[in-house]
Amino acid sequence: MQLLHTPSCLHLSFRSTKQHSREGLLSIEKQAQPLPPKCSFQTQKLQGSIWVSHKRPNFSCFTTEAASAEAISIGTAEDDVLKALSQIIDPDFGTDIVSCGFVKDLNIDEASGEVSFRLELTTPACPIKDMFEQQANEVVAMLPWVKKVNVTMSAQPARPVFTGLLPPGLRTISNIVAVSSCKGGVGKSTVAVNLAYTLADMGARVGIFDADVYGPSLPTMVSPQYRLLEMNPETKTIIPTEYLGIKLVSFGFAGKGRAIMRGPMVSGVINQLLTTAEWGELDYLIIDMPPGTGDIHLTLCQVVPLTAAVIVTTPQKLSFIDVAKGVRMFSKLKVPCVAVVENMCHFDADGKRYYPFGRGSGSQVVQQFGIPHLFELPIRPTLSASGDGGMPEVVADPQGEVAKIFQDLGVCVVQQCAKIRQQVSTAVTYDKSLKAIKVKVPDSEEEFFLHPATVRRNDRSAQSVDEWTGEQKLQYGDIPEDIEPEEIRPMGNYAVSITWPDGFSQIAPYDQLQTIERLVDVPQPTSIRA
Repeated sequence: MQLLHTPSCLHLSFRSTKQHSREGLLSIEKQAQPLPPKCSFQTQKLQGSIWVSHKRPNFSCFTTEAASAEAISIGTAEDDVLKALSQIIDPDFGTDIVSCGFVKDLNIDEASGEVSFRLELTTPACPIKDMFEQQANEVVAMLPWVKKVNVTMSAQPARPVFTGLLPPGLRTISNIVAVSSCKGGVGKSTVAVNLAYTLADMGARVGIFDADVYGPSLPTMVSPQYRLLEMNPETKTIIPTEYLGIKLVSFGFAGKGRAIMRGPMVSGVINQLLTTAEWGELDYLIIDMPPGTGDIHLTLCQVVPLTAAVIVTTPQKLSFIDVAKGVRMFSKLKVPCVAVVENMCHFDADGKRYYPFGRGSGSQVVQQFGIPHLFELPIRPTLSASGDGGMPEVVADPQGEVAKIFQDLGVCVVQQCAKIRQQVSTAVTYDKSLKAIKVKVPDSEEEFFLHPATVRRNDRSAQSVDEWTGEQKLQYGDIPEDIEPEEIRPMGNYAVSITWPDGFSQIAPYDQLQTIERLVDVPQPTSIRA
């Protein structure tokens, strides 16, 4: 038996194995930009120590790669097909699927009238993929010369939006979703496990990480054949156990049961279990957060680029007070909360609906913090019994009322994660034709342009500003006016990393970019139709 040593010298027991596999991920390509005329900008001046210059629910399933001129010829037949497909609008982006570059591998046999192409999805859990396939078949088949249409629906998840400093085990996970309540006993683990199995039923590759070391719930709620985590003796990495196709990691599977240790030791254990696990390719990793807003939560938010959070509460006012603390924590850490699940809301008896714990906690969270979606779970003895019996309710009764609620929650999570990834991946880009940095902060309708030299001069790191005195070390003349960024990469939901020609890597938070004076009279580019 192999032993895994934590920084606190705690010993976790694992079985040894030599099985080890990896898969690759498909990256998101950048959208092509036209060549609009030059823009003007205001003169620069120094203020203090900072250099400045004076409805229905929508859903996106597709990648944001733009169609390039190389991918599509100017032939009449291809133009006809693309024009027909451009009638299909992605409801989330509000743009036709051709302009967004969703059409791949277009092949036309004009002699036989056969047309084949592929529509690329960002997740296999897309709930409207059948609708897109049907629409694509119909619009192309209406062309008078088309005799046969072959549409292939692919699902090749993109890599994480930011992979630069991630531990190797997390670099092939597309979305990491935290399920949190900041209060014990409200059904957070029940929601996390059933959400995970709902996403798996939708076709996604899913894992669950039980972050509660003091009282792990996962070993009770699922029944894997092997109830002890394995270690790869060659790589010293943890191999998760599995149940019904979902990968599972919990301190409860480490052979130690519940932990009795201090906070710093727990943070080390959590970090080790999460980052050294061989998760492989996952579309969604669900993290069952422990109660509270302490060291473990901060450690997870710092180590892991959380895509989104789902908040679990109950109808009582006391639950709302604790949940509000958690929502504020996620807000400060720039993790968007996408849904609220109000557990134990009501039960039906004698033809009436009863609310034994009152009403309004969930809706109060939604209204006060602007979280877009609320889901109410009824009081069901089977929901509790299935968790205690080691089989999630959505697996035991996939057609029941509870399963339908979790299906709606699953669609919401998939939708919101797709929107967040798209917003983050395109939040800050460089337009070579304008020689300007374009900024569109997530959850904001505002779009503006910044001069690259101004952004570089506003760096607030120790290389540019003395940490003790606040004196400006980087001088205005140190940065050439024609400097251009070599690479811009997202860093979670709060900032971007900009690499400059001198090798300097600048961390630019969205909040800071919004304070820099902007370019004016910037012409708006017109989209290129493939």
